Amino acid sequence: MSPLASSTSGSDSEMVERVMGVEPSRKKQRKAFAAVVEPDAGKKTVLVTGGAGFIGSHTAQALLSRGDSVVVLDNFNDYYDPSIKRGNVELLEQMAEGAEGSLVIVDGSITDSALVGKVFQENSITHVCHLAARAGVRPSIEDPLLYVETNITGTTILLEMARLHKVRNFVYASSSSVYGGSKSAFFSEDEDVSNPVSQYAASKKTCELLAHTYSHLYNLPTTGLRFFTVFGERGRPDMAPLMFINKISKGEGIRQFGDGSSSRDYTYVSDIVDGVVRSLDRAYKNEVFNLGKGSGTSLIDFIGTVEKYTGKKANKTILPDQPGDVPYTCASTDKAKALLGYSAEVAFDEGIRRTVAWYNEKEGLESGELVRGGGGMARKEKEGEVKRVVSGENLTACA
Repeated sequence: MSPLASSTSGSDSEMVERVMGVEPSRKKQRKAFAAVVEPDAGKKTVLVTGGAGFIGSHTAQALLSRGDSVVVLDNFNDYYDPSIKRGNVELLEQMAEGAEGSLVIVDGSITDSALVGKVFQENSITHVCHLAARAGVRPSIEDPLLYVETNITGTTILLEMARLHKVRNFVYASSSSVYGGSKSAFFSEDEDVSNPVSQYAASKKTCELLAHTYSHLYNLPTTGLRFFTVFGERGRPDMAPLMFINKISKGEGIRQFGDGSSSRDYTYVSDIVDGVVRSLDRAYKNEVFNLGKGSGTSLIDFIGTVEKYTGKKANKTILPDQPGDVPYTCASTDKAKALLGYSAEVAFDEGIRRTVAWYNEKEGLESGELVRGGGGMARKEKEGEVKRVVSGENLTACA
């Protein structure tokens, strides 16, 4: 039976309200929030790990646009097409030409402790925005050791270097996956998340515990951000939003897992980046925040919205639910609103409209044989504006 057809008493009715995009009433008393930390408006030198990826490149773009200096550390792995990440970097390099702050691109892994130490030492890092990770629930079940090495070992190395170099704030990506099979109508940071249902979720929960430990032992300010299904321009091609837009636009078949009643709190990338930047500016001792839209969209409605803006009908193959997937996610953003001033502004429908418009523009550029640079045309690199660094050699940014 679909959740929407089940009993509507108690928590079930709250879940229905969330799926339908209605804010349910808060029945449980929440813990008191910490005292509000005022934002630091000073210029920063921010290490953005995973800065060539989807959320990372958008975050680096936002930081450059306001005058911060950015050091991107990314290994350009093949989890999805590395040329997409190279295109994102080209966009950042274009921005850096006229930016007040500097940009350094380092091609390397967060698990290389010698390289990471050199990045901190030679660039005077003041803030860390740790977004690099092995992503994906299903691949983590197939190759758990890779997720332990990247997500847990890599995060530990970064925390240790941040401690040694007296970084002023350490912000890192967690995930809504840590909530596992929660039955709550909305997911709150107060909830017990000690029972993950995938190795990916377990690795992210471990990162939260490590951050807590470093904050407790060394007074390193740490903030974890539980992202809820992020989508938008330059999105990851392996995730449903861009995958469905691509396949439906081209008349190709899509796979629908389950009966379509599963629901996700799809959050537009600009709202996520706003929450990331707000977190970087506020050095809380040790906090975890949900970053989401705060309302769910069912898979059936999601596919229908993509059909609406692509003007194409989806050719669906219905398959069973996948192991490790959760039936729905929906963020309570009360804490982020109170302590960060965060509020998602872009509705799901508008986010899909923008993403389809970007996709159509990108496809038009590619069909016209222009070089793609993360959604625009690539340009010949100017000497002396940006230093691209490979394997950690000569990490100092150009003036």
